[in-house]
Amino acid sequence: MTESFDLIVIGGGCNGTGIARDAAMRGLSVLLVEKNDFAAGTTGASSGMIHGGPRYLQYEVGTTKKACRDAGYIKKIAPHLCFRIPFLVPVLEDEKSTWRNKVTLELMETFFEVYDRFSAMKGGKSHTRLSAEEVRGLEPAIPAQVEGAVTFDEWGIDTNRLCVSNALSAAEYGAKIFNHTEVTRVIREGNRVRGIEVRDIKTGKSTRYFSKILFNATGPWAPKIADMAGCVAQVRGGKGIHLILDRRLTNMAIVSKCIDGRQIFITPHENNTIIGTTDDDFYGDLDDIPVSEDEVKYLLEGIEPVFPEIHKARIISTWRGVRPTIYGKDCYEDELSRNHQLVDHSEADGVDGFMTMLGGKLASYREMSEEAVDVIAKKLAVQAACRTHLVPLPGGDTTPDVKGIAERSGLDSYVVRRLSYRQGDLTEKILDEACTNTPDKTVLCPCEPVTVAEIKYSAAHEWAEGLGDLFRRTKVSSGACQGCQCAVPTASCLGEVKGWTAQESINDLIKFLDFQWGARRSVVTGEQLAQEEINQGVFRGTLGLHYLENLGVATEL
Repeated sequence: MTESFDLIVIGGGCNGTGIARDAAMRGLSVLLVEKNDFAAGTTGASSGMIHGGPRYLQYEVGTTKKACRDAGYIKKIAPHLCFRIPFLVPVLEDEKSTWRNKVTLELMETFFEVYDRFSAMKGGKSHTRLSAEEVRGLEPAIPAQVEGAVTFDEWGIDTNRLCVSNALSAAEYGAKIFNHTEVTRVIREGNRVRGIEVRDIKTGKSTRYFSKILFNATGPWAPKIADMAGCVAQVRGGKGIHLILDRRLTNMAIVSKCIDGRQIFITPHENNTIIGTTDDDFYGDLDDIPVSEDEVKYLLEGIEPVFPEIHKARIISTWRGVRPTIYGKDCYEDELSRNHQLVDHSEADGVDGFMTMLGGKLASYREMSEEAVDVIAKKLAVQAACRTHLVPLPGGDTTPDVKGIAERSGLDSYVVRRLSYRQGDLTEKILDEACTNTPDKTVLCPCEPVTVAEIKYSAAHEWAEGLGDLFRRTKVSSGACQGCQCAVPTASCLGEVKGWTAQESINDLIKFLDFQWGARRSVVTGEQLAQEEINQGVFRGTLGLHYLENLGVATEL
């Protein structure tokens, strides 16, 4: 059996889910296909901020303006997912040149006076100039040799929830959503793309789907999909990594510089702290991105001047991904444009019915999606206008009454508040059953208080097909324990919802442990590595014994 659609979108990142939502809201029949999971690629590896990028003001003002304007819309349609991150740009004393410190502060203040005009578009507070004493009062970790600082505002966001919310909204408007479904072939007849052949990764089943337009929103994978269609799409992939620390170490985000002069930052992000980011050309396997010891040291050394105690902190994991930056030559990676490019392959390659999105920033994903669907709608003679900046994403309609829900459910208000951050006004619906079903109120892990009720809801309604998906949906196993306390009970809970056998649950758990290890193998050293070996041994040994028991094999300890 095959189906036909107005539009097929390949890629479940912010652009793919954003385009699917916009198109479905305009009345188009839409199919969204994602090989792995929503936001599992570049989007999920971003800094988790809808930031304007003050540095782009130096050479690409339009990018800053567009990002700030669209960030303002994102805040309105997903207020529950956004949180303010005040940034601190310190100026450290230069013993050789005291006048240089004062000039630097003056220049910085003038610069951020300009950025204030753009930051206001997303509700950011105006910059503030701070004395050395005020800086140390806000951030005791700052070294004593600080001359002063300037502040500016950005907004953090849960990128995984953002993509899932866009997919949920698209489905509400009639779109079909296929997760864990790989495109194996682009179907082309003559000079026109007709559709795709896909393989369900879980079952291995292959199916063909046809469409009037096929949209390639696969980020750094765009050249591969374009090649399947006999077309060309060039990106200059820029690898970026972030270090994840086990707790909140600072009150504000602090900007610093690496040895080569690149700006990086350390920032509290929900219950963790992140340090980022690198920017290096990448030519390797996009599905297996390594993190080198040099990259880790590069970031730690860059943060040390503004946070001297950083080497005593515990790194628990990494985010790593590749930016689909527009191709450019004769420049360093950090100098590449952060703008985007919409490629219509009927013009670029003489192939009709096929389009590709290259480049761009998370903060302007909604506007990029609108631009893409405007072109698609024109091609299909659809008159409906974009409404994605007006209609809230699921959970964004109203602010939930955290205190009231906590009292009715019998859960701690902090547990409810964390759930309401992820789910917004859907929180009460998710906890309704938990009010009468005590086991569903069980908190699976103290690091990130995820309840059984949330796991069940996500597995049933949010295309969560494994522990890796739940990790992105709910942040279970993302805290300091990295799954040591919660992976097994979560696997059991998921298996119950999915009707899995014990061995199917074990297989998914082992797959998740491998995924987690891949993210932290380069940052775990010393005593932490020894602890990791113990944990892996306990997990895999226990699971192995359980497997033998299920097979009826007698075991003796």
